Amino acid sequence: MQKIVLASNNKGKVRELGQMLTSLDMEVLPQATFNIDDADETGLTFVENAIIKARHASQIAGLASIADDSGLEVDALKGAPGIYSARYSGTGATDEKNLIKLLDSLKDVPEKLRTARFQCLLVYMRHAEDPTPLICQGTWEGLITMEPQGKNGFGYDPVFYVPTHQCTSAQLSAEEKNSLSHRGQALRTLVNTLQKSYI
Repeated sequence: MQKIVLASNNKGKVRELGQMLTSLDMEVLPQATFNIDDADETGLTFVENAIIKARHASQIAGLASIADDSGLEVDALKGAPGIYSARYSGTGATDEKNLIKLLDSLKDVPEKLRTARFQCLLVYMRHAEDPTPLICQGTWEGLITMEPQGKNGFGYDPVFYVPTHQCTSAQLSAEEKNSLSHRGQALRTLVNTLQKSYI
């Protein structure tokens, strides 16, 4: 079984990726297994940050690696919070503080102009010097609500309204969210491509 390092210690991501890659005889290990610290995300785009994280993990672990960089783009805010989604509210940012700042930034924007999307850029590197990493993208379109709704998920899920299901992401079951989400889309593309012997 081929071992792959995931440039994250997020247990949910490790489990999700692990389940999807088992059929390919691949074992996903979190970077903490190799005492790898988080890389400095100095890129200006999701894809740059994902490559930085994947290369960092691959160099230290000496294995193929997978990394993702994800975030929320709000049209009325010219694409913010974007790559800064996790730290939108500044030092000591939390999901709650980020939501408060986002809703405050949009307080004068009418519902129909609150269009937004989640982006996920997933990168697979065969080794640290891989000149052609596999890059998979997932995009999930929606709207930002006036107030949080729902208890599931994390991050911006309580304010991300999904028109096709007439509820927020935080009101979807985990199965529904995975079938629709930006990360689910990118993961499925990755698995499909790896099945075609990209390795």
